[in-house]
Amino acid sequence: MAVTGTLVAESLAPGMPVECGLTLRKVQRISVSSPADDQPAEWTLLEFSCPEDVVGQFAQQLADAMRAGSWYCDFASARTKYVVFSGRVFAFDRHDAVANAEAVEHARSVGVPEAQLDWPL
Repeated sequence: MAVTGTLVAESLAPGMPVECGLTLRKVQRISVSSPADDQPAEWTLLEFSCPEDVVGQFAQQLADAMRAGSWYCDFASARTKYVVFSGRVFAFDRHDAVANAEAVEHARSVGVPEAQLDWPL
């Protein structure tokens, strides 16, 4: 089984590779109505899937590659939710409201706008 999610290409720092056998499912450009101060108003969304056997490696590579500030990437398997920030990985059971609240609080602390705190569990 695979995990699936969406990565904002602009969230990656220049020169920081992420190499974990991702399958690209869709690429889309969108306009963002209320970006954070450190975010552009247009984003490139990369919808992906990742094999579960490398998801931990992928999450850590992503945490190492993301720009600091108000960026995150979320993805999930059938049981586990991942929310990755620069230097920080949250991985928790999708039914664990306390762990989800910890990830939301961290997101707020790094400046993620309330409108972007909508990751599905």
